[in-house]
Amino acid sequence: VPTWLIGNDAFQEVDIVGITRPCTKHNYLVTKIEDLAGTIREAFHIAGSGRPGPVLVDLPKDMMSSQTDLKPDKPIKLKSYQPNYKPNERQLGKVVELIKKAKKPLILAGGGVILSKGAQALREFAEAIESPVTTTLMGLGAFPTDTPKWLGMIGMHGTYRANMASGNCDLMIAVGVRFDDRVTGKIDAFAQKAKIVHIDIDPTSIRKNIPVAIPVVGDCKQTLEMLNELISAQAEGVFNGSRGKWFDQIGEWKSTKKLDYHQKDVIKPQYVVETLHRLTKGDAIITTEVGQNQMWAAQYYHFDRPNCFITSGGLGCMGFGLPAAIGAQMACPDKLVVDIAGDGSIQMNIQELATAVQYGLPIKVVILNNGYLGMVRQWQELFYDGCYAGTCMDHAPDFLKLAEAYGAVGLRATRPEEVESVLREGLSTRRTVIMEFKVEKEENVYPMVPAGAPITEMLLV
Repeated sequence: VPTWLIGNDAFQEVDIVGITRPCTKHNYLVTKIEDLAGTIREAFHIAGSGRPGPVLVDLPKDMMSSQTDLKPDKPIKLKSYQPNYKPNERQLGKVVELIKKAKKPLILAGGGVILSKGAQALREFAEAIESPVTTTLMGLGAFPTDTPKWLGMIGMHGTYRANMASGNCDLMIAVGVRFDDRVTGKIDAFAQKAKIVHIDIDPTSIRKNIPVAIPVVGDCKQTLEMLNELISAQAEGVFNGSRGKWFDQIGEWKSTKKLDYHQKDVIKPQYVVETLHRLTKGDAIITTEVGQNQMWAAQYYHFDRPNCFITSGGLGCMGFGLPAAIGAQMACPDKLVVDIAGDGSIQMNIQELATAVQYGLPIKVVILNNGYLGMVRQWQELFYDGCYAGTCMDHAPDFLKLAEAYGAVGLRATRPEEVESVLREGLSTRRTVIMEFKVEKEENVYPMVPAGAPITEMLLV
């Protein structure tokens, strides 16, 4: 729609700016071609600074065919947008004093740590204060999984030890998190025994959902680095050895209620993800759809590096994984990219296989086919007396024929002994590949915290 028809209900006109306002960080409508270059520069500045987020630039039809002279860049100064990167040093001093007094500290890291490139600083911080670490779904990869300090993911489908630690810690240091409902469970029962420190670059996220003792507004990486400097200046041995009983308790939780499953004659979806991790040595970029497939990926593919897990957390969009895999493969052409999907969610954007094949992208799609919209079916089983409605998918397409129709490679495993060979063949093929695994039809994701319950009250079987 050209600028002179905006607001006239012209053919195919919609209010793009208004529609996208709830899901963008900022948006622009360009009505003068002379403003375009400056607008694009501002858009990239806003998108990549502070708390990163999408910025939309709406170009009317006539703007895309207009011309202007490109003017020299000017410094970007936005009075209403000035992110605060450096934290208040007095607040950090208070944080250090709380850490010194704590007997049961817990670090809760979120996606903000990864976005700020603060993973290394987080690891040094955890080592310095002798604290266990848990992460949100979006924080997976911010902390290594091969250390006793790692508790696994927190939340509705988090590990028993992570959820129990959140309910029993006396100090929680939350870095780059939003405290959304899938993390906290029942809000007034969350971390009741703890003083909470909340570090985030977005001041609107602090005290939005959870009351905190010490708010710290600043970049996660810079804040952690400054804390590390303050801690290193403390007397030697201040933290060493003071957390022994706390780690003993965590070890007990880990040994008694660990993530587990029993592989039988039918393929378990957890086994597929674990085998994928073993064969890739954890070195793949994993994207996911949304549902049970997403949670099994989070639980059983052990993410040791930042930016290797790309998933839809807050909005939880089915159909996210395949387009995300295409984007990841374009950005990292030499990396192995795998989309872990369900037979329901993969069909939300299955047409993008044509894009992958057209551009010669060797992405791999692992479909955990249980014949259901699995997560919805799980809720219907557990909370609606097994009344299944609209979740059975008896008439899903033949994914091998579908792959062939798109010009991709299709592989299938129907028995546990076929899983590894199918994965090996698919991963070694330099083409777009769909690997379908006929998994246990009514397998559930555990642990699970019922909606509205404290996260320490989990269903474990």
